[in-house]
Amino acid sequence: MATPLAQKIKSLISAHGPISVTDYFALCLADPEHGYYRTRNPFGRDGDFVTAPEVSQLFGEMLGIFMINTWQRHGEPRDVRLVEIGPGRGTMMADMLRVISRAAPNLYETATVHLVETSALLKLTQMETLSSHGDKVSWHESFDGVPEGFTLLAANELFDAIPIRQFVKTQKGFRERMVGLDENDELCFTLGVATLDPAMLPQGMSLPADGEIFEVAPARQSVMLTICERLVAHHGTALVIDYGHMVTNFGDTLQAVRAHEYDPPLAHPGHADLTSHVDFENLARTALAAGVHLNGCMHQGDFLVGLGIEQRAASLGRDKDEKMQTEIVEAVHRLAGAGNGYMGELFKVMAVSMPAVQLQPFKPKD
Repeated sequence: MATPLAQKIKSLISAHGPISVTDYFALCLADPEHGYYRTRNPFGRDGDFVTAPEVSQLFGEMLGIFMINTWQRHGEPRDVRLVEIGPGRGTMMADMLRVISRAAPNLYETATVHLVETSALLKLTQMETLSSHGDKVSWHESFDGVPEGFTLLAANELFDAIPIRQFVKTQKGFRERMVGLDENDELCFTLGVATLDPAMLPQGMSLPADGEIFEVAPARQSVMLTICERLVAHHGTALVIDYGHMVTNFGDTLQAVRAHEYDPPLAHPGHADLTSHVDFENLARTALAAGVHLNGCMHQGDFLVGLGIEQRAASLGRDKDEKMQTEIVEAVHRLAGAGNGYMGELFKVMAVSMPAVQLQPFKPKD
């Protein structure tokens, strides 16, 4: 049975013709009436997927350590804006603040916390999660609402939820992939008239076979540019963590997740999370063009190990029973392990700064 949003999208297509993948993506996640993030609490075992902060407190704690180290490298400025865009249930920020308050009280006391959130449902959960921090925490509908000043920013699984455009290789070049209706009045992929500027294709690579897909993400570039402009104007560091690839390439990465299982992207609009892989090479080029310093890009596993997740796990497991120790070890493996679909390899981490500072664990290996 079609979801309410599917019915709405079908009506739009019937009236105006096929819509772009970008518009379909945006409707699925942000439609005011039926959008996934406007109507659901998707996180955790009872939701549709589990993010790294929900796997273990260790993830947020390591980010707290990173923020302390970064603040010190910047010269320990006062009145820091500690920002998270897309803060989920507030779990990661709560774990970060616990570490910061204990290990860097001067940073905690002078910083203000700013969460950029568009979901009223998630905001209520975040307010409960972070209630112990009182009026230190404030919420904003957009990043533009965050007060000016030195900024330490974290964005975990933000960019994968920002819509993309897709172009399909044909005998006459690349044409935009659209969502239309088939002969049974069901949603289907089709081709539009828009073409792709060849200059946007990966340089030095031969063209793929007909039917292959190339993805571009101008909306992601725009968000990255906005973040970098803030750093240029007021200094600071932004940390981006997401699943994706370090080198621009061809391929269809559009995917839906529902009840912890992959779902066809057109099957349940509004009832499934819609994402695609993040092109970190493109984000890096955008950041460099904006004039900020690129600290590096690495696998999440290397990042967390460099920050000391294994040592922290050993400390956390001390004096715990065998079951709890096993759970801690499994969490570290899931967050930092390589291969077999573990987050440590699937997810990438990139940091950008202004002015240039050398951050741990982004120091190049000897």
